Amino acid sequence: MPHTPQTDICAAFLAARQRGLRTRDAAEAIGLSEGAALAAHLGLQEGPTRAVALRPDWLALLQSLQPCGPLLALTRNASTVHEKTGCYEKLSGHGATGLALGSDIDLRLFFGQWHAGMAVTELPTQGHAAGQPDAEILPSLQFFDRNGTAVHKIFPREGTHRAVWKQVVAQWSDPLGVCSFVAPGAPVVAAPVAVDSVAFAQAWGNMTDTHQFFPLLKQFGVERLQGFRLVEGRYTRRVPLNAVRDTLVEAAFDDTPIMVFVGSPGCIQIHTGPVRRVEPMEVQGKTWLNVLDPGFNLHLREDLLGEVWVVEKPTADGVVTSLEAFDQHGAAMAMFFGARKPGQAELQAWRHILAHLPTLEADAAPRMKEAA
Repeated sequence: MPHTPQTDICAAFLAARQRGLRTRDAAEAIGLSEGAALAAHLGLQEGPTRAVALRPDWLALLQSLQPCGPLLALTRNASTVHEKTGCYEKLSGHGATGLALGSDIDLRLFFGQWHAGMAVTELPTQGHAAGQPDAEILPSLQFFDRNGTAVHKIFPREGTHRAVWKQVVAQWSDPLGVCSFVAPGAPVVAAPVAVDSVAFAQAWGNMTDTHQFFPLLKQFGVERLQGFRLVEGRYTRRVPLNAVRDTLVEAAFDDTPIMVFVGSPGCIQIHTGPVRRVEPMEVQGKTWLNVLDPGFNLHLREDLLGEVWVVEKPTADGVVTSLEAFDQHGAAMAMFFGARKPGQAELQAWRHILAHLPTLEADAAPRMKEAA
């Protein structure tokens, strides 16, 4: 293969992968976004990682996946990974937004953030299978924002109809397509704005639906955490960082069905149902809180937790309570609710779990780290 900047990237990426780094971490190790690292492999006919661009009709592409049967949907942010197995069904959209309302795959889609997509195939780079002619090929569909941050990924599972999967990939592949990304600028930390806290609290108390919360924040020009602080002691309270682990363990012990929301720049992925196998794990100095259930996995970096809040929102169905986790820079990690549908009151078992979490006084709460 001729020596080019592209081949340099591919070689550096392969070396990082062979050290045991996952794709996102390998890209970061060579100074690139995940999207940019994979885009260097577009059009390659050899090597363990290969990629082809996808035609950007995102809703139609996702709708075409239903005949594939069960697939693994993966949505993550910098600290939390949400994996759900099921069928892509009941896909709909309007403009830049979309929904997947299947029995297992439940997504809120923000296509304005979907900048590029690639069909990626990988061969193992470690272990006894690496380099073997019969090594398993690991295919996926991966979607990225303009900065090369992954917004959603899709993988075949054991029950996937592989022939149909290959047809879908061929249908949407653009062998001559390119994927270019813009390096993100320095994070901008918005200074808290002056807010009429009385008016904000009154508007909060007048909500009749949880979906009114985002317009409320926009109306007053406040960030989510600032909003929590404005009504602290009335509608919100801080709880210890171990509240996430304690809540998941108690929900598993009591068999209380919950909802788990994890978001990327372009997708929010939701699990609804019980959690059963909750396992913390220390790996290379990182503390992962894992849910390892058939059909649903959650991986949350406990060591990156910065603040955890219990939040109450009034609705026409009664108060809806959430547990919301943020990292040390104030970015959302995950949100947890009791399982419910519109028109239903909140589960008393869920309220009981959160009611027993101790309140952390404001002056005892951990301070957010300044964004680098």
